[in-house]
Amino acid sequence: MPAVVSRSRSRRTKSEINMVPFIDVMLVLLIIFMVTAPLISPSQIELPTVGQATRQPDRFVQVIIDAEGQLQIKEGSASGAGARVSAGELVTRVRELQGQPSPDQPAAPVIITADRNVKYDEVIKAMDALQRAGILRVGLSVQQGR
Repeated sequence: MPAVVSRSRSRRTKSEINMVPFIDVMLVLLIIFMVTAPLISPSQIELPTVGQATRQPDRFVQVIIDAEGQLQIKEGSASGAGARVSAGELVTRVRELQGQPSPDQPAAPVIITADRNVKYDEVIKAMDALQRAGILRVGLSVQQGR
């Protein structure tokens, strides 16, 4: 009897990941993005415009924030520089200048005017303090573009 030769080869499992399909998919995606990118038109951003009232209110309180972040407050019709106030005194001084609202005459609006070099954080702090105190009519003074 002939000897039985064992032909069993040991098969090893591959422990590597086949990267070829992954690379194929990535190349197809890259080509798709390269073709479609020039077709996408850049969108234009519509910035908000500034509305202007028909006339300025008769009475208003103006809060001025200078370049150093110092607060000044004055009645809108008064000329000259306003009185310096601290952030803690801002609400009480605004309430004094606004006066007591009556049914026929609402409280005077508050307009915040800030120097162009002041940090926006200072403006937001002043607005936040006024709104937390219940002062409803708070606006910003803006300068039209040149």
